[in-house]
Amino acid sequence: MRSFRSLSLLFAATLSLSACSSKKVEPEMYTGFLHDYSLLKERQAPSGQTVLSWVSPALNSGRYTQIYVQPSQFYPRAEPTERIPQSTLSNVTAYYDAALRHELAKVVPVVSRPGPNTLIVKPAITRVATRTQGLRFYEWLPVTLVAAGVSTATGIRDQDSEIATEVSFQDGATGAVVAEVVRKGTGVPLDNDKQVMTADNVKAVLDGWASDLRESYVTSRK
Repeated sequence: MRSFRSLSLLFAATLSLSACSSKKVEPEMYTGFLHDYSLLKERQAPSGQTVLSWVSPALNSGRYTQIYVQPSQFYPRAEPTERIPQSTLSNVTAYYDAALRHELAKVVPVVSRPGPNTLIVKPAITRVATRTQGLRFYEWLPVTLVAAGVSTATGIRDQDSEIATEVSFQDGATGAVVAEVVRKGTGVPLDNDKQVMTADNVKAVLDGWASDLRESYVTSRK
């Protein structure tokens, strides 16, 4: 009986690890912010991360001489909590906007309003959350599974800081959607289930997203 219970715990731990290790946004997490999710295909971003994206076959990035970054929003609207207060939510969107403008300005003029020959970038934060970390491989052993279970139950296990985005790219003159992308990331972990999450926990993720967008824009013009 003890052997069967150990195997059951090992199986459960393996499933937990597999679920937490996925870096792709699953369809059940789509929010409705984008125009058409059926067009999305799994691709590799310049950083090597997996993203879901679509680019119109008719897109000619050479026609866009400037970019307008629309202020990012939470979609659906995020409600502040004790662990993720309004200050964190506001700082996350502000930092995301700044990171996008900073990176894109390196390769194309970033303007304050859309117009002809302008590519509009419409970013949304679709998830910001904390989640108890999955078990590492060395915690699969029956002896350590008990300790790992206790640490999870008592709230002292590290918490992953998770964030996801959906971005729509539109023609500034016609409003036509010319590209879409969906991705998620994991930031700096929290020490326990009481620690307050701040924008600092996900700044590196946001920087990476902005850098990938810049690299993708440069590649599309070649």
